[in-house]
Amino acid sequence: MPLTLKQVRYFIAAAETGQISQAAMELNISQSAVTAAIQALEADLGVRLLERGAQGVRPTIEGARFLDHARAIVAAVEDAVRSPLGAGRRTEGRLRLAMTYTVAGYFMARHLMRFRRAHPGIELELREMPRTAIEPRLAEGSVDLAVMLVSNLADHDVLDCETLFRSQRRLWLPVDHPLLMREAIGLADVAREPYIMLTVDEAEATARRYWAAAGLAPQVIFATSSVEAVRSLVAAGMGVTVLSDMVYRPWSLEGQRIELRSLSDPVPSMDVGLAWARGRPLSEAAAVFRAFMSVALGGGG
Repeated sequence: MPLTLKQVRYFIAAAETGQISQAAMELNISQSAVTAAIQALEADLGVRLLERGAQGVRPTIEGARFLDHARAIVAAVEDAVRSPLGAGRRTEGRLRLAMTYTVAGYFMARHLMRFRRAHPGIELELREMPRTAIEPRLAEGSVDLAVMLVSNLADHDVLDCETLFRSQRRLWLPVDHPLLMREAIGLADVAREPYIMLTVDEAEATARRYWAAAGLAPQVIFATSSVEAVRSLVAAGMGVTVLSDMVYRPWSLEGQRIELRSLSDPVPSMDVGLAWARGRPLSEAAAVFRAFMSVALGGGG
């Protein structure tokens, strides 16, 4: 089986961070996805690329050699995206880009930095706003493109969208919680626990929908728009929550550990993607950004 761009990117992230968990966090995917991709890459190449130890991972001799090739592969792809309309042509213009809060805070910073470095001729005009404000601005043309939770998109008649990645929702618990001893945890189990509800970016409305679909309701003891407040309260043992992997971090601000478990009941993913006005051609700058993000998230396999 031929190697894929995703495998190469996951290997680079693990090799550079020295931690599978840190690589997964930066890539906004699960640790198991990073591990599986690297194992498949090692099987394809017929060599071990990473040494695993108590302190994390580090490249083997073969891994260090391949790391140089891997970086060259990614650089070549990024060069191709940098000039999609012809070799040597520098794209110039302005991109009016809107982002929702969660996307701006937990996803976009490193991509914006890389895009600005790759396309210095494109001026970025960045705006953070809620989905309810983004959709009409896309429709009227005062915003060119949005990076948002496309799983929340409402006006599909007027707007088009493209999913970049899906972030699974899982259960967050403190380290000593009894549910950690269970082989399987369902929403019915969670419903018996005090619950910390996140409200930002329509998180509460989304949660209420999948809880209602299961015929259940959480015992909400506190609702907040702060992800960090949720993190601290869960780590301190005040309650549990169900949130996406994109905003998960294993430690609270106070340095307390937060455990993560999958749920046996179906819970929808949080889908991050691009949205734009249907029927209106993207500007050249917007088209370049769309291509860049597709490659950055592992487009092409």
